Amino acid sequence: MNIPPQPLAIMVQGTASDVGKSMLVAGLCRIFYQDGLRTAPFKSQNMALNSGITPDGHEMGRAQIFQAQAAGIEPDVRMNPVLLKPTGDRHAQIVLMGKVASHMDAVSYHDFKPQLREQIISVYQSLAQEYDVLVLEGAGSPAEINLRDRDIVNMGMAEMAGCSVLLVADIDRGGVFAAIYGTLALLQEHERWRVKGVIINKFRGDVALLTSGLEQIEALTGVPVLGVMPWLDLDLDDEDGVALQRGKYRNTGAREITIAVVQLPHISNFTDFNALAAQPDVRVQYVRRPDELKNCDLLILPGSKNTLSDLYWLRESGLAQTIVQLHHAGVPLFGICGGYQMLGETITDEVESYMGRQPGLGLLRVDTLFAPDKITTRVAARSGDALPGWLAEAAGIALSGYEIHMGETTRHEDCRPALWLDKQGQQVADGAVSDDGLVFGTYLHGLFDSDAFTRAVINGLRQRKNLPPLASSFSWQDQKTQQFDRLADAMRSHIDIEKIYRIMREHKEPA
Repeated sequence: MNIPPQPLAIMVQGTASDVGKSMLVAGLCRIFYQDGLRTAPFKSQNMALNSGITPDGHEMGRAQIFQAQAAGIEPDVRMNPVLLKPTGDRHAQIVLMGKVASHMDAVSYHDFKPQLREQIISVYQSLAQEYDVLVLEGAGSPAEINLRDRDIVNMGMAEMAGCSVLLVADIDRGGVFAAIYGTLALLQEHERWRVKGVIINKFRGDVALLTSGLEQIEALTGVPVLGVMPWLDLDLDDEDGVALQRGKYRNTGAREITIAVVQLPHISNFTDFNALAAQPDVRVQYVRRPDELKNCDLLILPGSKNTLSDLYWLRESGLAQTIVQLHHAGVPLFGICGGYQMLGETITDEVESYMGRQPGLGLLRVDTLFAPDKITTRVAARSGDALPGWLAEAAGIALSGYEIHMGETTRHEDCRPALWLDKQGQQVADGAVSDDGLVFGTYLHGLFDSDAFTRAVINGLRQRKNLPPLASSFSWQDQKTQQFDRLADAMRSHIDIEKIYRIMREHKEPA
């Protein structure tokens, strides 16, 4: 079953993962929004550990959330009906329409995919009735021929939606022309027909040097190159951990404050720290070895999709011992979600890793018990009224964020909460903070998006180094808006947007 003719639609697919599909989809959403069109992103299936929460409490991929923001709309779980959250090399949590549905291995999920087609079509159809333009995103590459027979996210989705495709290739990783030619060569004839243009992404240098190559690849494939996008450093969310693997966040620039984030094997929601990295006086470094923790002013344990497995890795890598040593040396520690759980005394897990009861790092007087029900909600909050030590200036500040976790953590009676959450008018304690303020843990993702709280935390770190405080003039939301506009401007300058409009308007499915 295919979807009947719809309002304008275009799909962005890539020659590989991390070629820039998510960013270019966001840019197209921004351009169409600027042009006065009601626009929504759509990705039928997303595999990522960076997720967020919609206003009505549904979990969806972070990439579609920032794409919706680029389009000037609230995120809606229909924009990402299937989210796969890996829990190991072969297993994943299956989130359908924003709620946990199952856990499956890769083979079982591949067999299950055909059952999702009708639901994906229905969801897409409902969005199409509400928007002028839909910008679809593929996953990985359409040339993954071993998966083609049950594809629901690349050419299979393009066929269901009845739309044309733009193919994106990353020149920065090398072999761009081979990637374009090889991808198109592996497609079936009816699939190649859908590819109406190629975009070369992440180019550094003089585009004139590409001219002969562009002419040859067009002659070889019969597909026009619609533009060459330059390399852009943008403060926008990444879809998944591939960006960390490729070293995007290995910031070596000198800043007054250095914040180290442990790059756990199953790190999730590292977008929590983008607002920190955007601060004018902060350098955020992702670390995997004990020797990389030298001279950090704050150490953060981030979220994890497999808390006990990552805690085991901390011990095996020597990082656990180094973290405890840093604590004894007076270095402040933050833990977010899974990182908060690791800072406690015990973790009992018979739900995700089935590793039973294990000791935590023992730096907070809390115990965690995993539960089968997943908490997914947006919340308003405020920091504790009397935070101790260096956190004193961060006390009592209004902030907001979201919860995504399956564990329930209990504080000991002598342990004070870190935050207070507003849940249906009730003030609910969250997290924990040590008596000296050097260890702070919370379940709240996105708390650093709140400018006043973040500046108070950073100024507390500055005070510890006898540096004067900085005024809180920085706005993370304004920064994101500027980044969306900068991306759209660059795409208008380097890509034939009018040709993309024509491709959408002139698209006709074969008889």
